[in-house]
Amino acid sequence: MVAELAPPGPGPLVGVLDLQGDVREHVAALHEVGARSRLVKRTDELDGLDGLILPGGESTTLSMLLESTGLFDAIAARLASGNLPVFGTCAGLILLAREVLDGRPDQRMFGALDAVVRRNGYGRQRQSFEADVAFGSGEGPPLPTVFIRAPFVVSVGEDVEVLAELDGVPVLVRHGSVLSCSFHPELTRDRRVHGLFVEMCGVPEAAGSGGGLFG
Repeated sequence: MVAELAPPGPGPLVGVLDLQGDVREHVAALHEVGARSRLVKRTDELDGLDGLILPGGESTTLSMLLESTGLFDAIAARLASGNLPVFGTCAGLILLAREVLDGRPDQRMFGALDAVVRRNGYGRQRQSFEADVAFGSGEGPPLPTVFIRAPFVVSVGEDVEVLAELDGVPVLVRHGSVLSCSFHPELTRDRRVHGLFVEMCGVPEAAGSGGGLFG
């Protein structure tokens, strides 16, 4: 039986990959911006979703768990169709990237995001940090971000839209129906990034996003 975590309202149904990472925090953020949610551990739980979040964690472990559950190929097929918006945070960004530096040779990536990223590019656990970055047009308040063993975006393709940078390096990007970031937006009180993703999943104006997605 597929279990949905559904607050009142007609918001889109967004799955949260429930294999590793800050699953509950993503679910709470989705509910705050008007979306319904479903935890995804099996391939049948992908059916009927309007979007999917790939949370942070350990990218090589996530890759193996996705493989063993059959979810890797099922998600890859939906990404190839372009019909399922996907949001990857931290390790999720690594899984979505076209190329990963300093990863394991047997590590699989979806290749849906035209970007080259370096695993743990911002350092190990003790190098974790917080920073404020300009979001979108930069007209709104700074976006608080939390970086934990974060991947470093080395380069992006010309069709990739950079929505936020830190010291000139992309940290939040969008490529078609794929949204990805190096940081953990679920660990702050700012819901603009989740609001943007929910908008990509079919809500014209996300609730609780702090006065507009881009300020």
